[in-house]
Amino acid sequence: MKLLFSLIQVASFFLFVAYAYCNSPMFRLRRLEAISRRDLVIFYVFFSVISIGGTYLGLPIHGALANTRAIGPVLAGLVGGPFLGVTVGLTGGLHRYFYGGFTALACGLSTTVEGLVGGLVHLYLTRRSEPERALSPLTAFFTMMVAESLQMIIILLVARPFPDALRLVGAIAFPMIAANSTGAALFMSILRDRRHLYDQVGAASTERALRIAGRTLGLLAKGFNREAAPDLARIIQEETGVGAVAITDTESVLAFVGIGSDHHRPGMGLAPACHQAISHRDVLFLDGLHDVYRCGYSDQCQLGSVLVVPLQVDGEVIGTIKLFEPARKRFLSINRTLGEGLAELLATQLLRARFQEQKNLLVLAELKLAHAQINPHFLFNSLTTIQAIMRRDANRARELLNHLSTFFRLNLKRSPEFSTLEEELIHVNSYLEIEKARFQERLSVEIDVDPSMLQVKLPTFTLQPLLENAIKHGIADKLEPGSARIHAFWQDGAARIDVEDDAGTYFERAEGKTDGLGLGIVEKRIRNLLNGESGVTVACIPHQLTRVSIRIPGEEALA
Repeated sequence: MKLLFSLIQVASFFLFVAYAYCNSPMFRLRRLEAISRRDLVIFYVFFSVISIGGTYLGLPIHGALANTRAIGPVLAGLVGGPFLGVTVGLTGGLHRYFYGGFTALACGLSTTVEGLVGGLVHLYLTRRSEPERALSPLTAFFTMMVAESLQMIIILLVARPFPDALRLVGAIAFPMIAANSTGAALFMSILRDRRHLYDQVGAASTERALRIAGRTLGLLAKGFNREAAPDLARIIQEETGVGAVAITDTESVLAFVGIGSDHHRPGMGLAPACHQAISHRDVLFLDGLHDVYRCGYSDQCQLGSVLVVPLQVDGEVIGTIKLFEPARKRFLSINRTLGEGLAELLATQLLRARFQEQKNLLVLAELKLAHAQINPHFLFNSLTTIQAIMRRDANRARELLNHLSTFFRLNLKRSPEFSTLEEELIHVNSYLEIEKARFQERLSVEIDVDPSMLQVKLPTFTLQPLLENAIKHGIADKLEPGSARIHAFWQDGAARIDVEDDAGTYFERAEGKTDGLGLGIVEKRIRNLLNGESGVTVACIPHQLTRVSIRIPGEEALA
């Protein structure tokens, strides 16, 4: 029993080493199936030191050593697989061989075998899709029992003289199997628990970053500017819990919230640390211990540490995010990691917003191009129609000129993005009055709109191109009179607007790409400017009906 307690004391020293290692920056035990070469090298050095240290701290008995050397190779095999286990075992075994004694060869050989046993257990569990069981303290306990039992058998088979080997095994078998198995289980428990802690911290950090991303997505869609910065800083401080947050561009502070907001004010110039992070395009961290943050605005400032993360969009630094902690509080590593990741996430959102803006500008340019093509043709037809009517009905011609004026005035003055359905109908009505005068009895138009939908928002110039397509590509080709209809109503909580004609030919021509410009632009603008389930669908019954339907979810329609 005295030998057992002595071995437990030695194992306790290595448990302290394991605890120190798990709390060091070198500890990187993540998913077992994705261990990198760098991690394997670190594990090799660490477990080899454990194995060799076990030999040096061994207890002399009957011309040999009772020791905890096997903990190193067995755990190396369980964590890293056969290659790592055998490599650590070979290293510890060679050291034991050259250490000397009548069991030198037997112990050197058995140490290598023990590493192989741990590796084979790792391989078996991995192939059974249960790699996490390799980190189980229970697995480590029984694997070590088997490995130490094999060591005793190898000593009996290899060590000479046999009577001395038998006497040695009789003295050390139980103490070494019990102490090493218990030590391996506790050792593995420390590794596993520390790994779980890292996983929990990582999951919490990821969850926090996703919350920030969700809360800032709509905010950053409007761009990175002085208006959005205060809300952005407030969200980051609420989610990270740091003492203060500052948002800057490359010249001045855009927003500051938290401790020190009485003297850190928007509009102030940037501190040297901020200029350094921007110029070097690298994260700057003043931890408050080795590198102390000193406020350049007030001697009474309570802030003592800062993390400055440059915000890069498309290779260009557009500003920084600064996280502060007071001098009395340690800057948490999770906040440092989160701050660095947060800058990348926000940069991605800003890049997405910039891309979306460019898409909108492209669609707007296409819309203006369509107007440039349509308006001269429409103006020519309208003036010809008015000229013909002027000869027989001057008052009617004057009304049509007023409608024509209203049509073009709205084209020039309306918002390039959104308008209400009511504004769209006013625009359409001016267009229809001229077209009715042109086609006379051959064209009839019905407008059936739920009054509660008049304030529904939709992209500007949505209805007129659709109605023009219905007349130009449908009704105009009919020999008999034709009709068009605009029907707006609520459907399952969403705003739906249908533009119909009774020709049933437009859809065929649009598929043949003779002139699908109007519908294409409307569809692009709805897709780009509205989210969710907004969209355009087309239904056609040849020679009977063409219906273009616009659907806008209720929360977007009245936003």
